[in-house]
Amino acid sequence: MAMGSESESESPHDCLRGRCLGVLRRMEVYSKFRYYFQHPWSRLIVAYLVTFCNFLVFAEDPVSHSQTEAHMIVVGNCFSFVVNKYPGGAWNVLKVLMWIIAVITGLIAGKFVFHRRLFGRVLRLKMFREDHGSWMTMFFSTILSLFIFSHIYNLLLLMSGQMGPHMVTEYMGIRNESLMKIAAVGTWMGDFVTAWMVTDMMLQDTHYPFWGRTARHYWRQGHNRIVLFWAVLISLTSVVVLVISTDWIRWDNLNRGFLPSDEVSRAFLASFILVFDLLIVMQDWEFPHFMGDLDMNLPGLSTTQLKFKLPVCKRVFKEEYHIHITGKWFNYGIIFLVLILDLNMWKNQIFYKPYEYGQYVGPGEKIYTVEDPETLSDFNRSTLTWEWRSANIDPRTNRTYIQADMFLHSRYVGSSLDVKCLAFIPSLAAFVLCGFFIWLFGRFQGGETFPENQDKSYERIKRSDLGATPEEAETFKRSGTPMLLLVDTHHFGSSDNSMSPCSSETQETQPSVAHEDTDDVKKLTP
Repeated sequence: MAMGSESESESPHDCLRGRCLGVLRRMEVYSKFRYYFQHPWSRLIVAYLVTFCNFLVFAEDPVSHSQTEAHMIVVGNCFSFVVNKYPGGAWNVLKVLMWIIAVITGLIAGKFVFHRRLFGRVLRLKMFREDHGSWMTMFFSTILSLFIFSHIYNLLLLMSGQMGPHMVTEYMGIRNESLMKIAAVGTWMGDFVTAWMVTDMMLQDTHYPFWGRTARHYWRQGHNRIVLFWAVLISLTSVVVLVISTDWIRWDNLNRGFLPSDEVSRAFLASFILVFDLLIVMQDWEFPHFMGDLDMNLPGLSTTQLKFKLPVCKRVFKEEYHIHITGKWFNYGIIFLVLILDLNMWKNQIFYKPYEYGQYVGPGEKIYTVEDPETLSDFNRSTLTWEWRSANIDPRTNRTYIQADMFLHSRYVGSSLDVKCLAFIPSLAAFVLCGFFIWLFGRFQGGETFPENQDKSYERIKRSDLGATPEEAETFKRSGTPMLLLVDTHHFGSSDNSMSPCSSETQETQPSVAHEDTDDVKKLTP
């Protein structure tokens, strides 16, 4: 009986001990997962892999060789609205005036409606605190505004009558081949610049103190990082632009049909490129709030931030306005632009039909591209087939039509739309997971207030030593302006909820220097 009562008395303690051990095991698993997920090698592999995949999908995509007119939803309307299809006369003045108003409207709506109201006060996202991310938000809101105003302009053309050729549509007035070359250069600039920026960050920071010691030591000496960053970026970009624009190297002559792709495999490849783009952002050490990076120089520069003073008339505007570019938006802002091109690439694979791009399918399900402009001007489904073009002779050249067409190793097997849409599942899962983490960990909680830079008289201090220069300190003393000191909570091991780096309650303090010992807290171990 005594032993039974003793075991009963110990059971609650054993239960509590078991729960604690279970929590510790889960924390240990989470720590190890985060250690390897955000390890420099993992980040570098993902960053450079997406660059390679973008080249691969561009080379395998049959749309890259199409000579028909390019079309792109939303972006094509904006391009056509601003660049071409001007009717002439007073309509030109009206069109220019409307897209200027659209740009101004988009900038204002992006700043005050989407950034400040939606992302700030409603969603309370930390990454959009104060003015962070405002330019990116205004860019996308401007695209939306141009798209809406283009339809208003079309309505005016319809009311006037006989203006059909000047209607703004998604057709851009350039060939698909030209658009895809521009997109390839754009994705190269976006993905490789991002990968090179990630490399720069890995070699600057000390979260993983035992990784790449020799490389880090060399990278930090003198101006090595600045010279190497720009030398590699400019030289490789020049070579890539030359190869893409001149067709100096043709992919089909190199691979010779080795593992040819079809529309399903290309759709999955484009989908995984979107996943990798999001992984680059999610692997950041400060995702999803991006409320740190106090001691990290901007890639290729010797400063932690860029600041431009706008030349405005002080008689009209009583305050001085600055363009402020900092850390994460400088590093990852370009990825959001690349996402537009990658989404268009994915759309091309999902809805691809050879006939719509001036192409047809031959033996072995291989794709042929028509390059003759006269054929493309009046082709139809009966003449744009392998059977017809291989059996009929062009009277101008006395050769069969197929001999003038471009042969591609890429294939078209005619898969159904349901099968091709399965390729969007990985991208959809990545978008949902990214949004979930932002919603869960990247928002100010109920007890925290969203900072909005209402007071223009103070300036945020972002120095590697968390302090200020003697000249700045003297300036603040003369003006009597309080100094706002941002404290990185990760240095002190506190949670985001306990101390917000951008709390609305500012502290008046003298310039201070952070202890070097705080860097040791940031170092990660498995």
